[in-house]
Amino acid sequence: MPTDPVISVKGLLKRYGERIAVHDVDLEVARGEVFALLGPNGAGKTTTVEILEGHRCPTAGRARVLGVDPVKGDARWRARLGMVVQSSHLTDELTVEEVVGHFATYYPSPRSPDEVIELVGLTEQRNQRLRSLSGGQQRRVEVALGMVGRPELLFLDEPTTGFDPEARRRFWDLIDALASEGTTIVLTTHYLEEAERLADRVGVIVAGRIVAIGPPATLAGRHRAASVVRWREAGRTVEHATDRPTAFVLELSSRLGGEIPGLTIARPTLEDVYLEMIGAAA
Repeated sequence: MPTDPVISVKGLLKRYGERIAVHDVDLEVARGEVFALLGPNGAGKTTTVEILEGHRCPTAGRARVLGVDPVKGDARWRARLGMVVQSSHLTDELTVEEVVGHFATYYPSPRSPDEVIELVGLTEQRNQRLRSLSGGQQRRVEVALGMVGRPELLFLDEPTTGFDPEARRRFWDLIDALASEGTTIVLTTHYLEEAERLADRVGVIVAGRIVAIGPPATLAGRHRAASVVRWREAGRTVEHATDRPTAFVLELSSRLGGEIPGLTIARPTLEDVYLEMIGAAA
């Protein structure tokens, strides 16, 4: 299997007049990796992804996707990509089966449309017209179109918007299955739980700049942050921050004579460190 990065970006810049949307971004994504790009609205996530997809030209910098400059990517290169964008314009009068079957003809070695429809959980809706589907079901159709071509690299831009919690978890299982097959996945999402559940690494972009990259569990030193121990004592909630939560709880248990009422131990969540980073950058 090739060891070269599937995505390699150096000094990427995108300017619209006086406004800089993406500023000096460096990024690599390895083959088979699930990479999540996080950031507030307007931070440059979608612009960055659209440059990687070949839909926008960078103002400066270098980008290679599957070894090709996206600006010069031809039909054979595009057939190796899958894309689920924030909004699409599908014909409402087509059925699920018709639209997935039609898109499958664009690729040299597509998945079976029946298989894809089952994977996204739309078997019962296969003969329904798109206009009759709920928003979440229409989003699942878009996911089906992104994966029907058996892509080497799959871009997912806010893929679970409009999903209910059960559908979102089924989608996560689908992403796990695709990743286990070796598909490289680039995900943008506002759901921090989703990024933590799916991504091998996350990157945080604020005002067009990457401010942190790393595994969710260790991003920005999260794994070294103090734990907060909370418990009930003398009719009130007490909390204590410590780098030695196990030792502290043992000492507390000894002092209280055994059980510790209302005991909880929490480290900073991915959301905690994310909000701290974007606040500091702002």
